Order: sequence, then C-alpha cells, then structure tokens
Amino acid sequence: MTSDVLVAVYDGLADWEIGYVTAGLANPAFQVSPGRYRVRTVASTSAPITTMGGLTVVPDLVLADADVDGAALLVLPGADSWMEGAHEDFAAAATRRLDQAKPVAAICGATVGLAAAGLLNSRAHTGNAPQQLAMADAYAGEDRFLPERAVSDGGVITAGAASPLEFAVEVFRALDVYAPDVLDAWYQLNATGDPKWFFRLMEITA
Repeated sequence: MTSDVLVAVYDGLADWEIGYVTAGLANPAFQVSPGRYRVRTVASTSAPITTMGGLTVVPDLVLADADVDGAALLVLPGADSWMEGAHEDFAAAATRRLDQAKPVAAICGATVGLAAAGLLNSRAHTGNAPQQLAMADAYAGEDRFLPERAVSDGGVITAGAASPLEFAVEVFRALDVYAPDVLDAWYQLNATGDPKWFFRLMEITA
C-alpha cells in the first residue's frame, strides 16, 4: 500500500531544503520497501507557485481537499513568507496532525511557523537560530533549542536552512525508508563525497 508524503509548496519556497527528501523518496533504489511512499505537492490554492530558485510548480493538491491527516508525513519547506506570518493554514494542519500523533517535518522558516503555533514549546528542536524563533510571539521553547543540524522529538523534525542533508536523514529514519546501515552509508557519501561510501553502499545493497 502506498502512502502519501505531502510537501507544502508556496511562492518563494527554498528549493534546496527539500531536494534530498523528495529525490530520496521518489527513487526506489536502496529502499526497504520500494513504492511505499508517493510524494505529492499541496498548496493553499491550485495556482502554480514559483520557488526561490525560479522554478514553477503546479500543485498536485489543494490543502482544503487533501487528506492531510491520512498522509505519512507533512513536510514544510522554508520560505521568507513564514517570517511574515503567512501559511497559517499549514501551521493549523501541522497542529492537527501532531494532536493525532502524526509526524511533521519543518525546515528553516517553517520552524518559525511551528514556533508561532506553540508547537516547539515542549519539544526538543532546532532551526536557523534561537533568536529567529524568538520572534514568534507564542514561542517559549528557548530551553528546548538544540544547536544541532537536525532534531527529531515528539513527532516533529526540525532543521536549519544549511542542513537539508541532515533533515532528509531524519525524515528517512522516521519513515523507515532505508535500513540503518544503508542510511548511514548514504549520508556519509553525500556528506563527505568520499567514494569509499559509494562502494560501501553498493556492497550492502547488492
């Protein structure tokens, strides 16, 4: 059975922050259960959006009509608009999912949206900087902020803009996309560029 991973899309989303996630989920190579997940984009309206990198994305789904609660994961990419208080509909969807113990992954500016919804006050988390999260009025989780590349706690995966690779690792771990040794080799290959990890990956997936 295939489960959807919903990736929120909106004008100005930071392309690079979700590249490892979407490519890894869409490529069946090395996966524990190929075809288990399907990536679908979801937006507030059906209108095409333009990413920060200038790419045009036509959403697969409109948020109001999507089965957000039934998805395996909701992924919230960063965008400057999160700092302007936008995307309250996606923050509300994240709140509803977490109330049902269903995971949410947020990176960069999207962590500010979660902070503004009070979703990081009781969970260990990270982001671009604690000072940025503190700009959200409802944020009271300073003592829960960790200076890590990515953090997973209480059903929430968070990362800063400079950590798309680590963000993907936490997503893949949460969804059990790869066996642990495969995930480690995949990460080391992409993090270091050392070809020994490519051969290690070939060895353990042969």
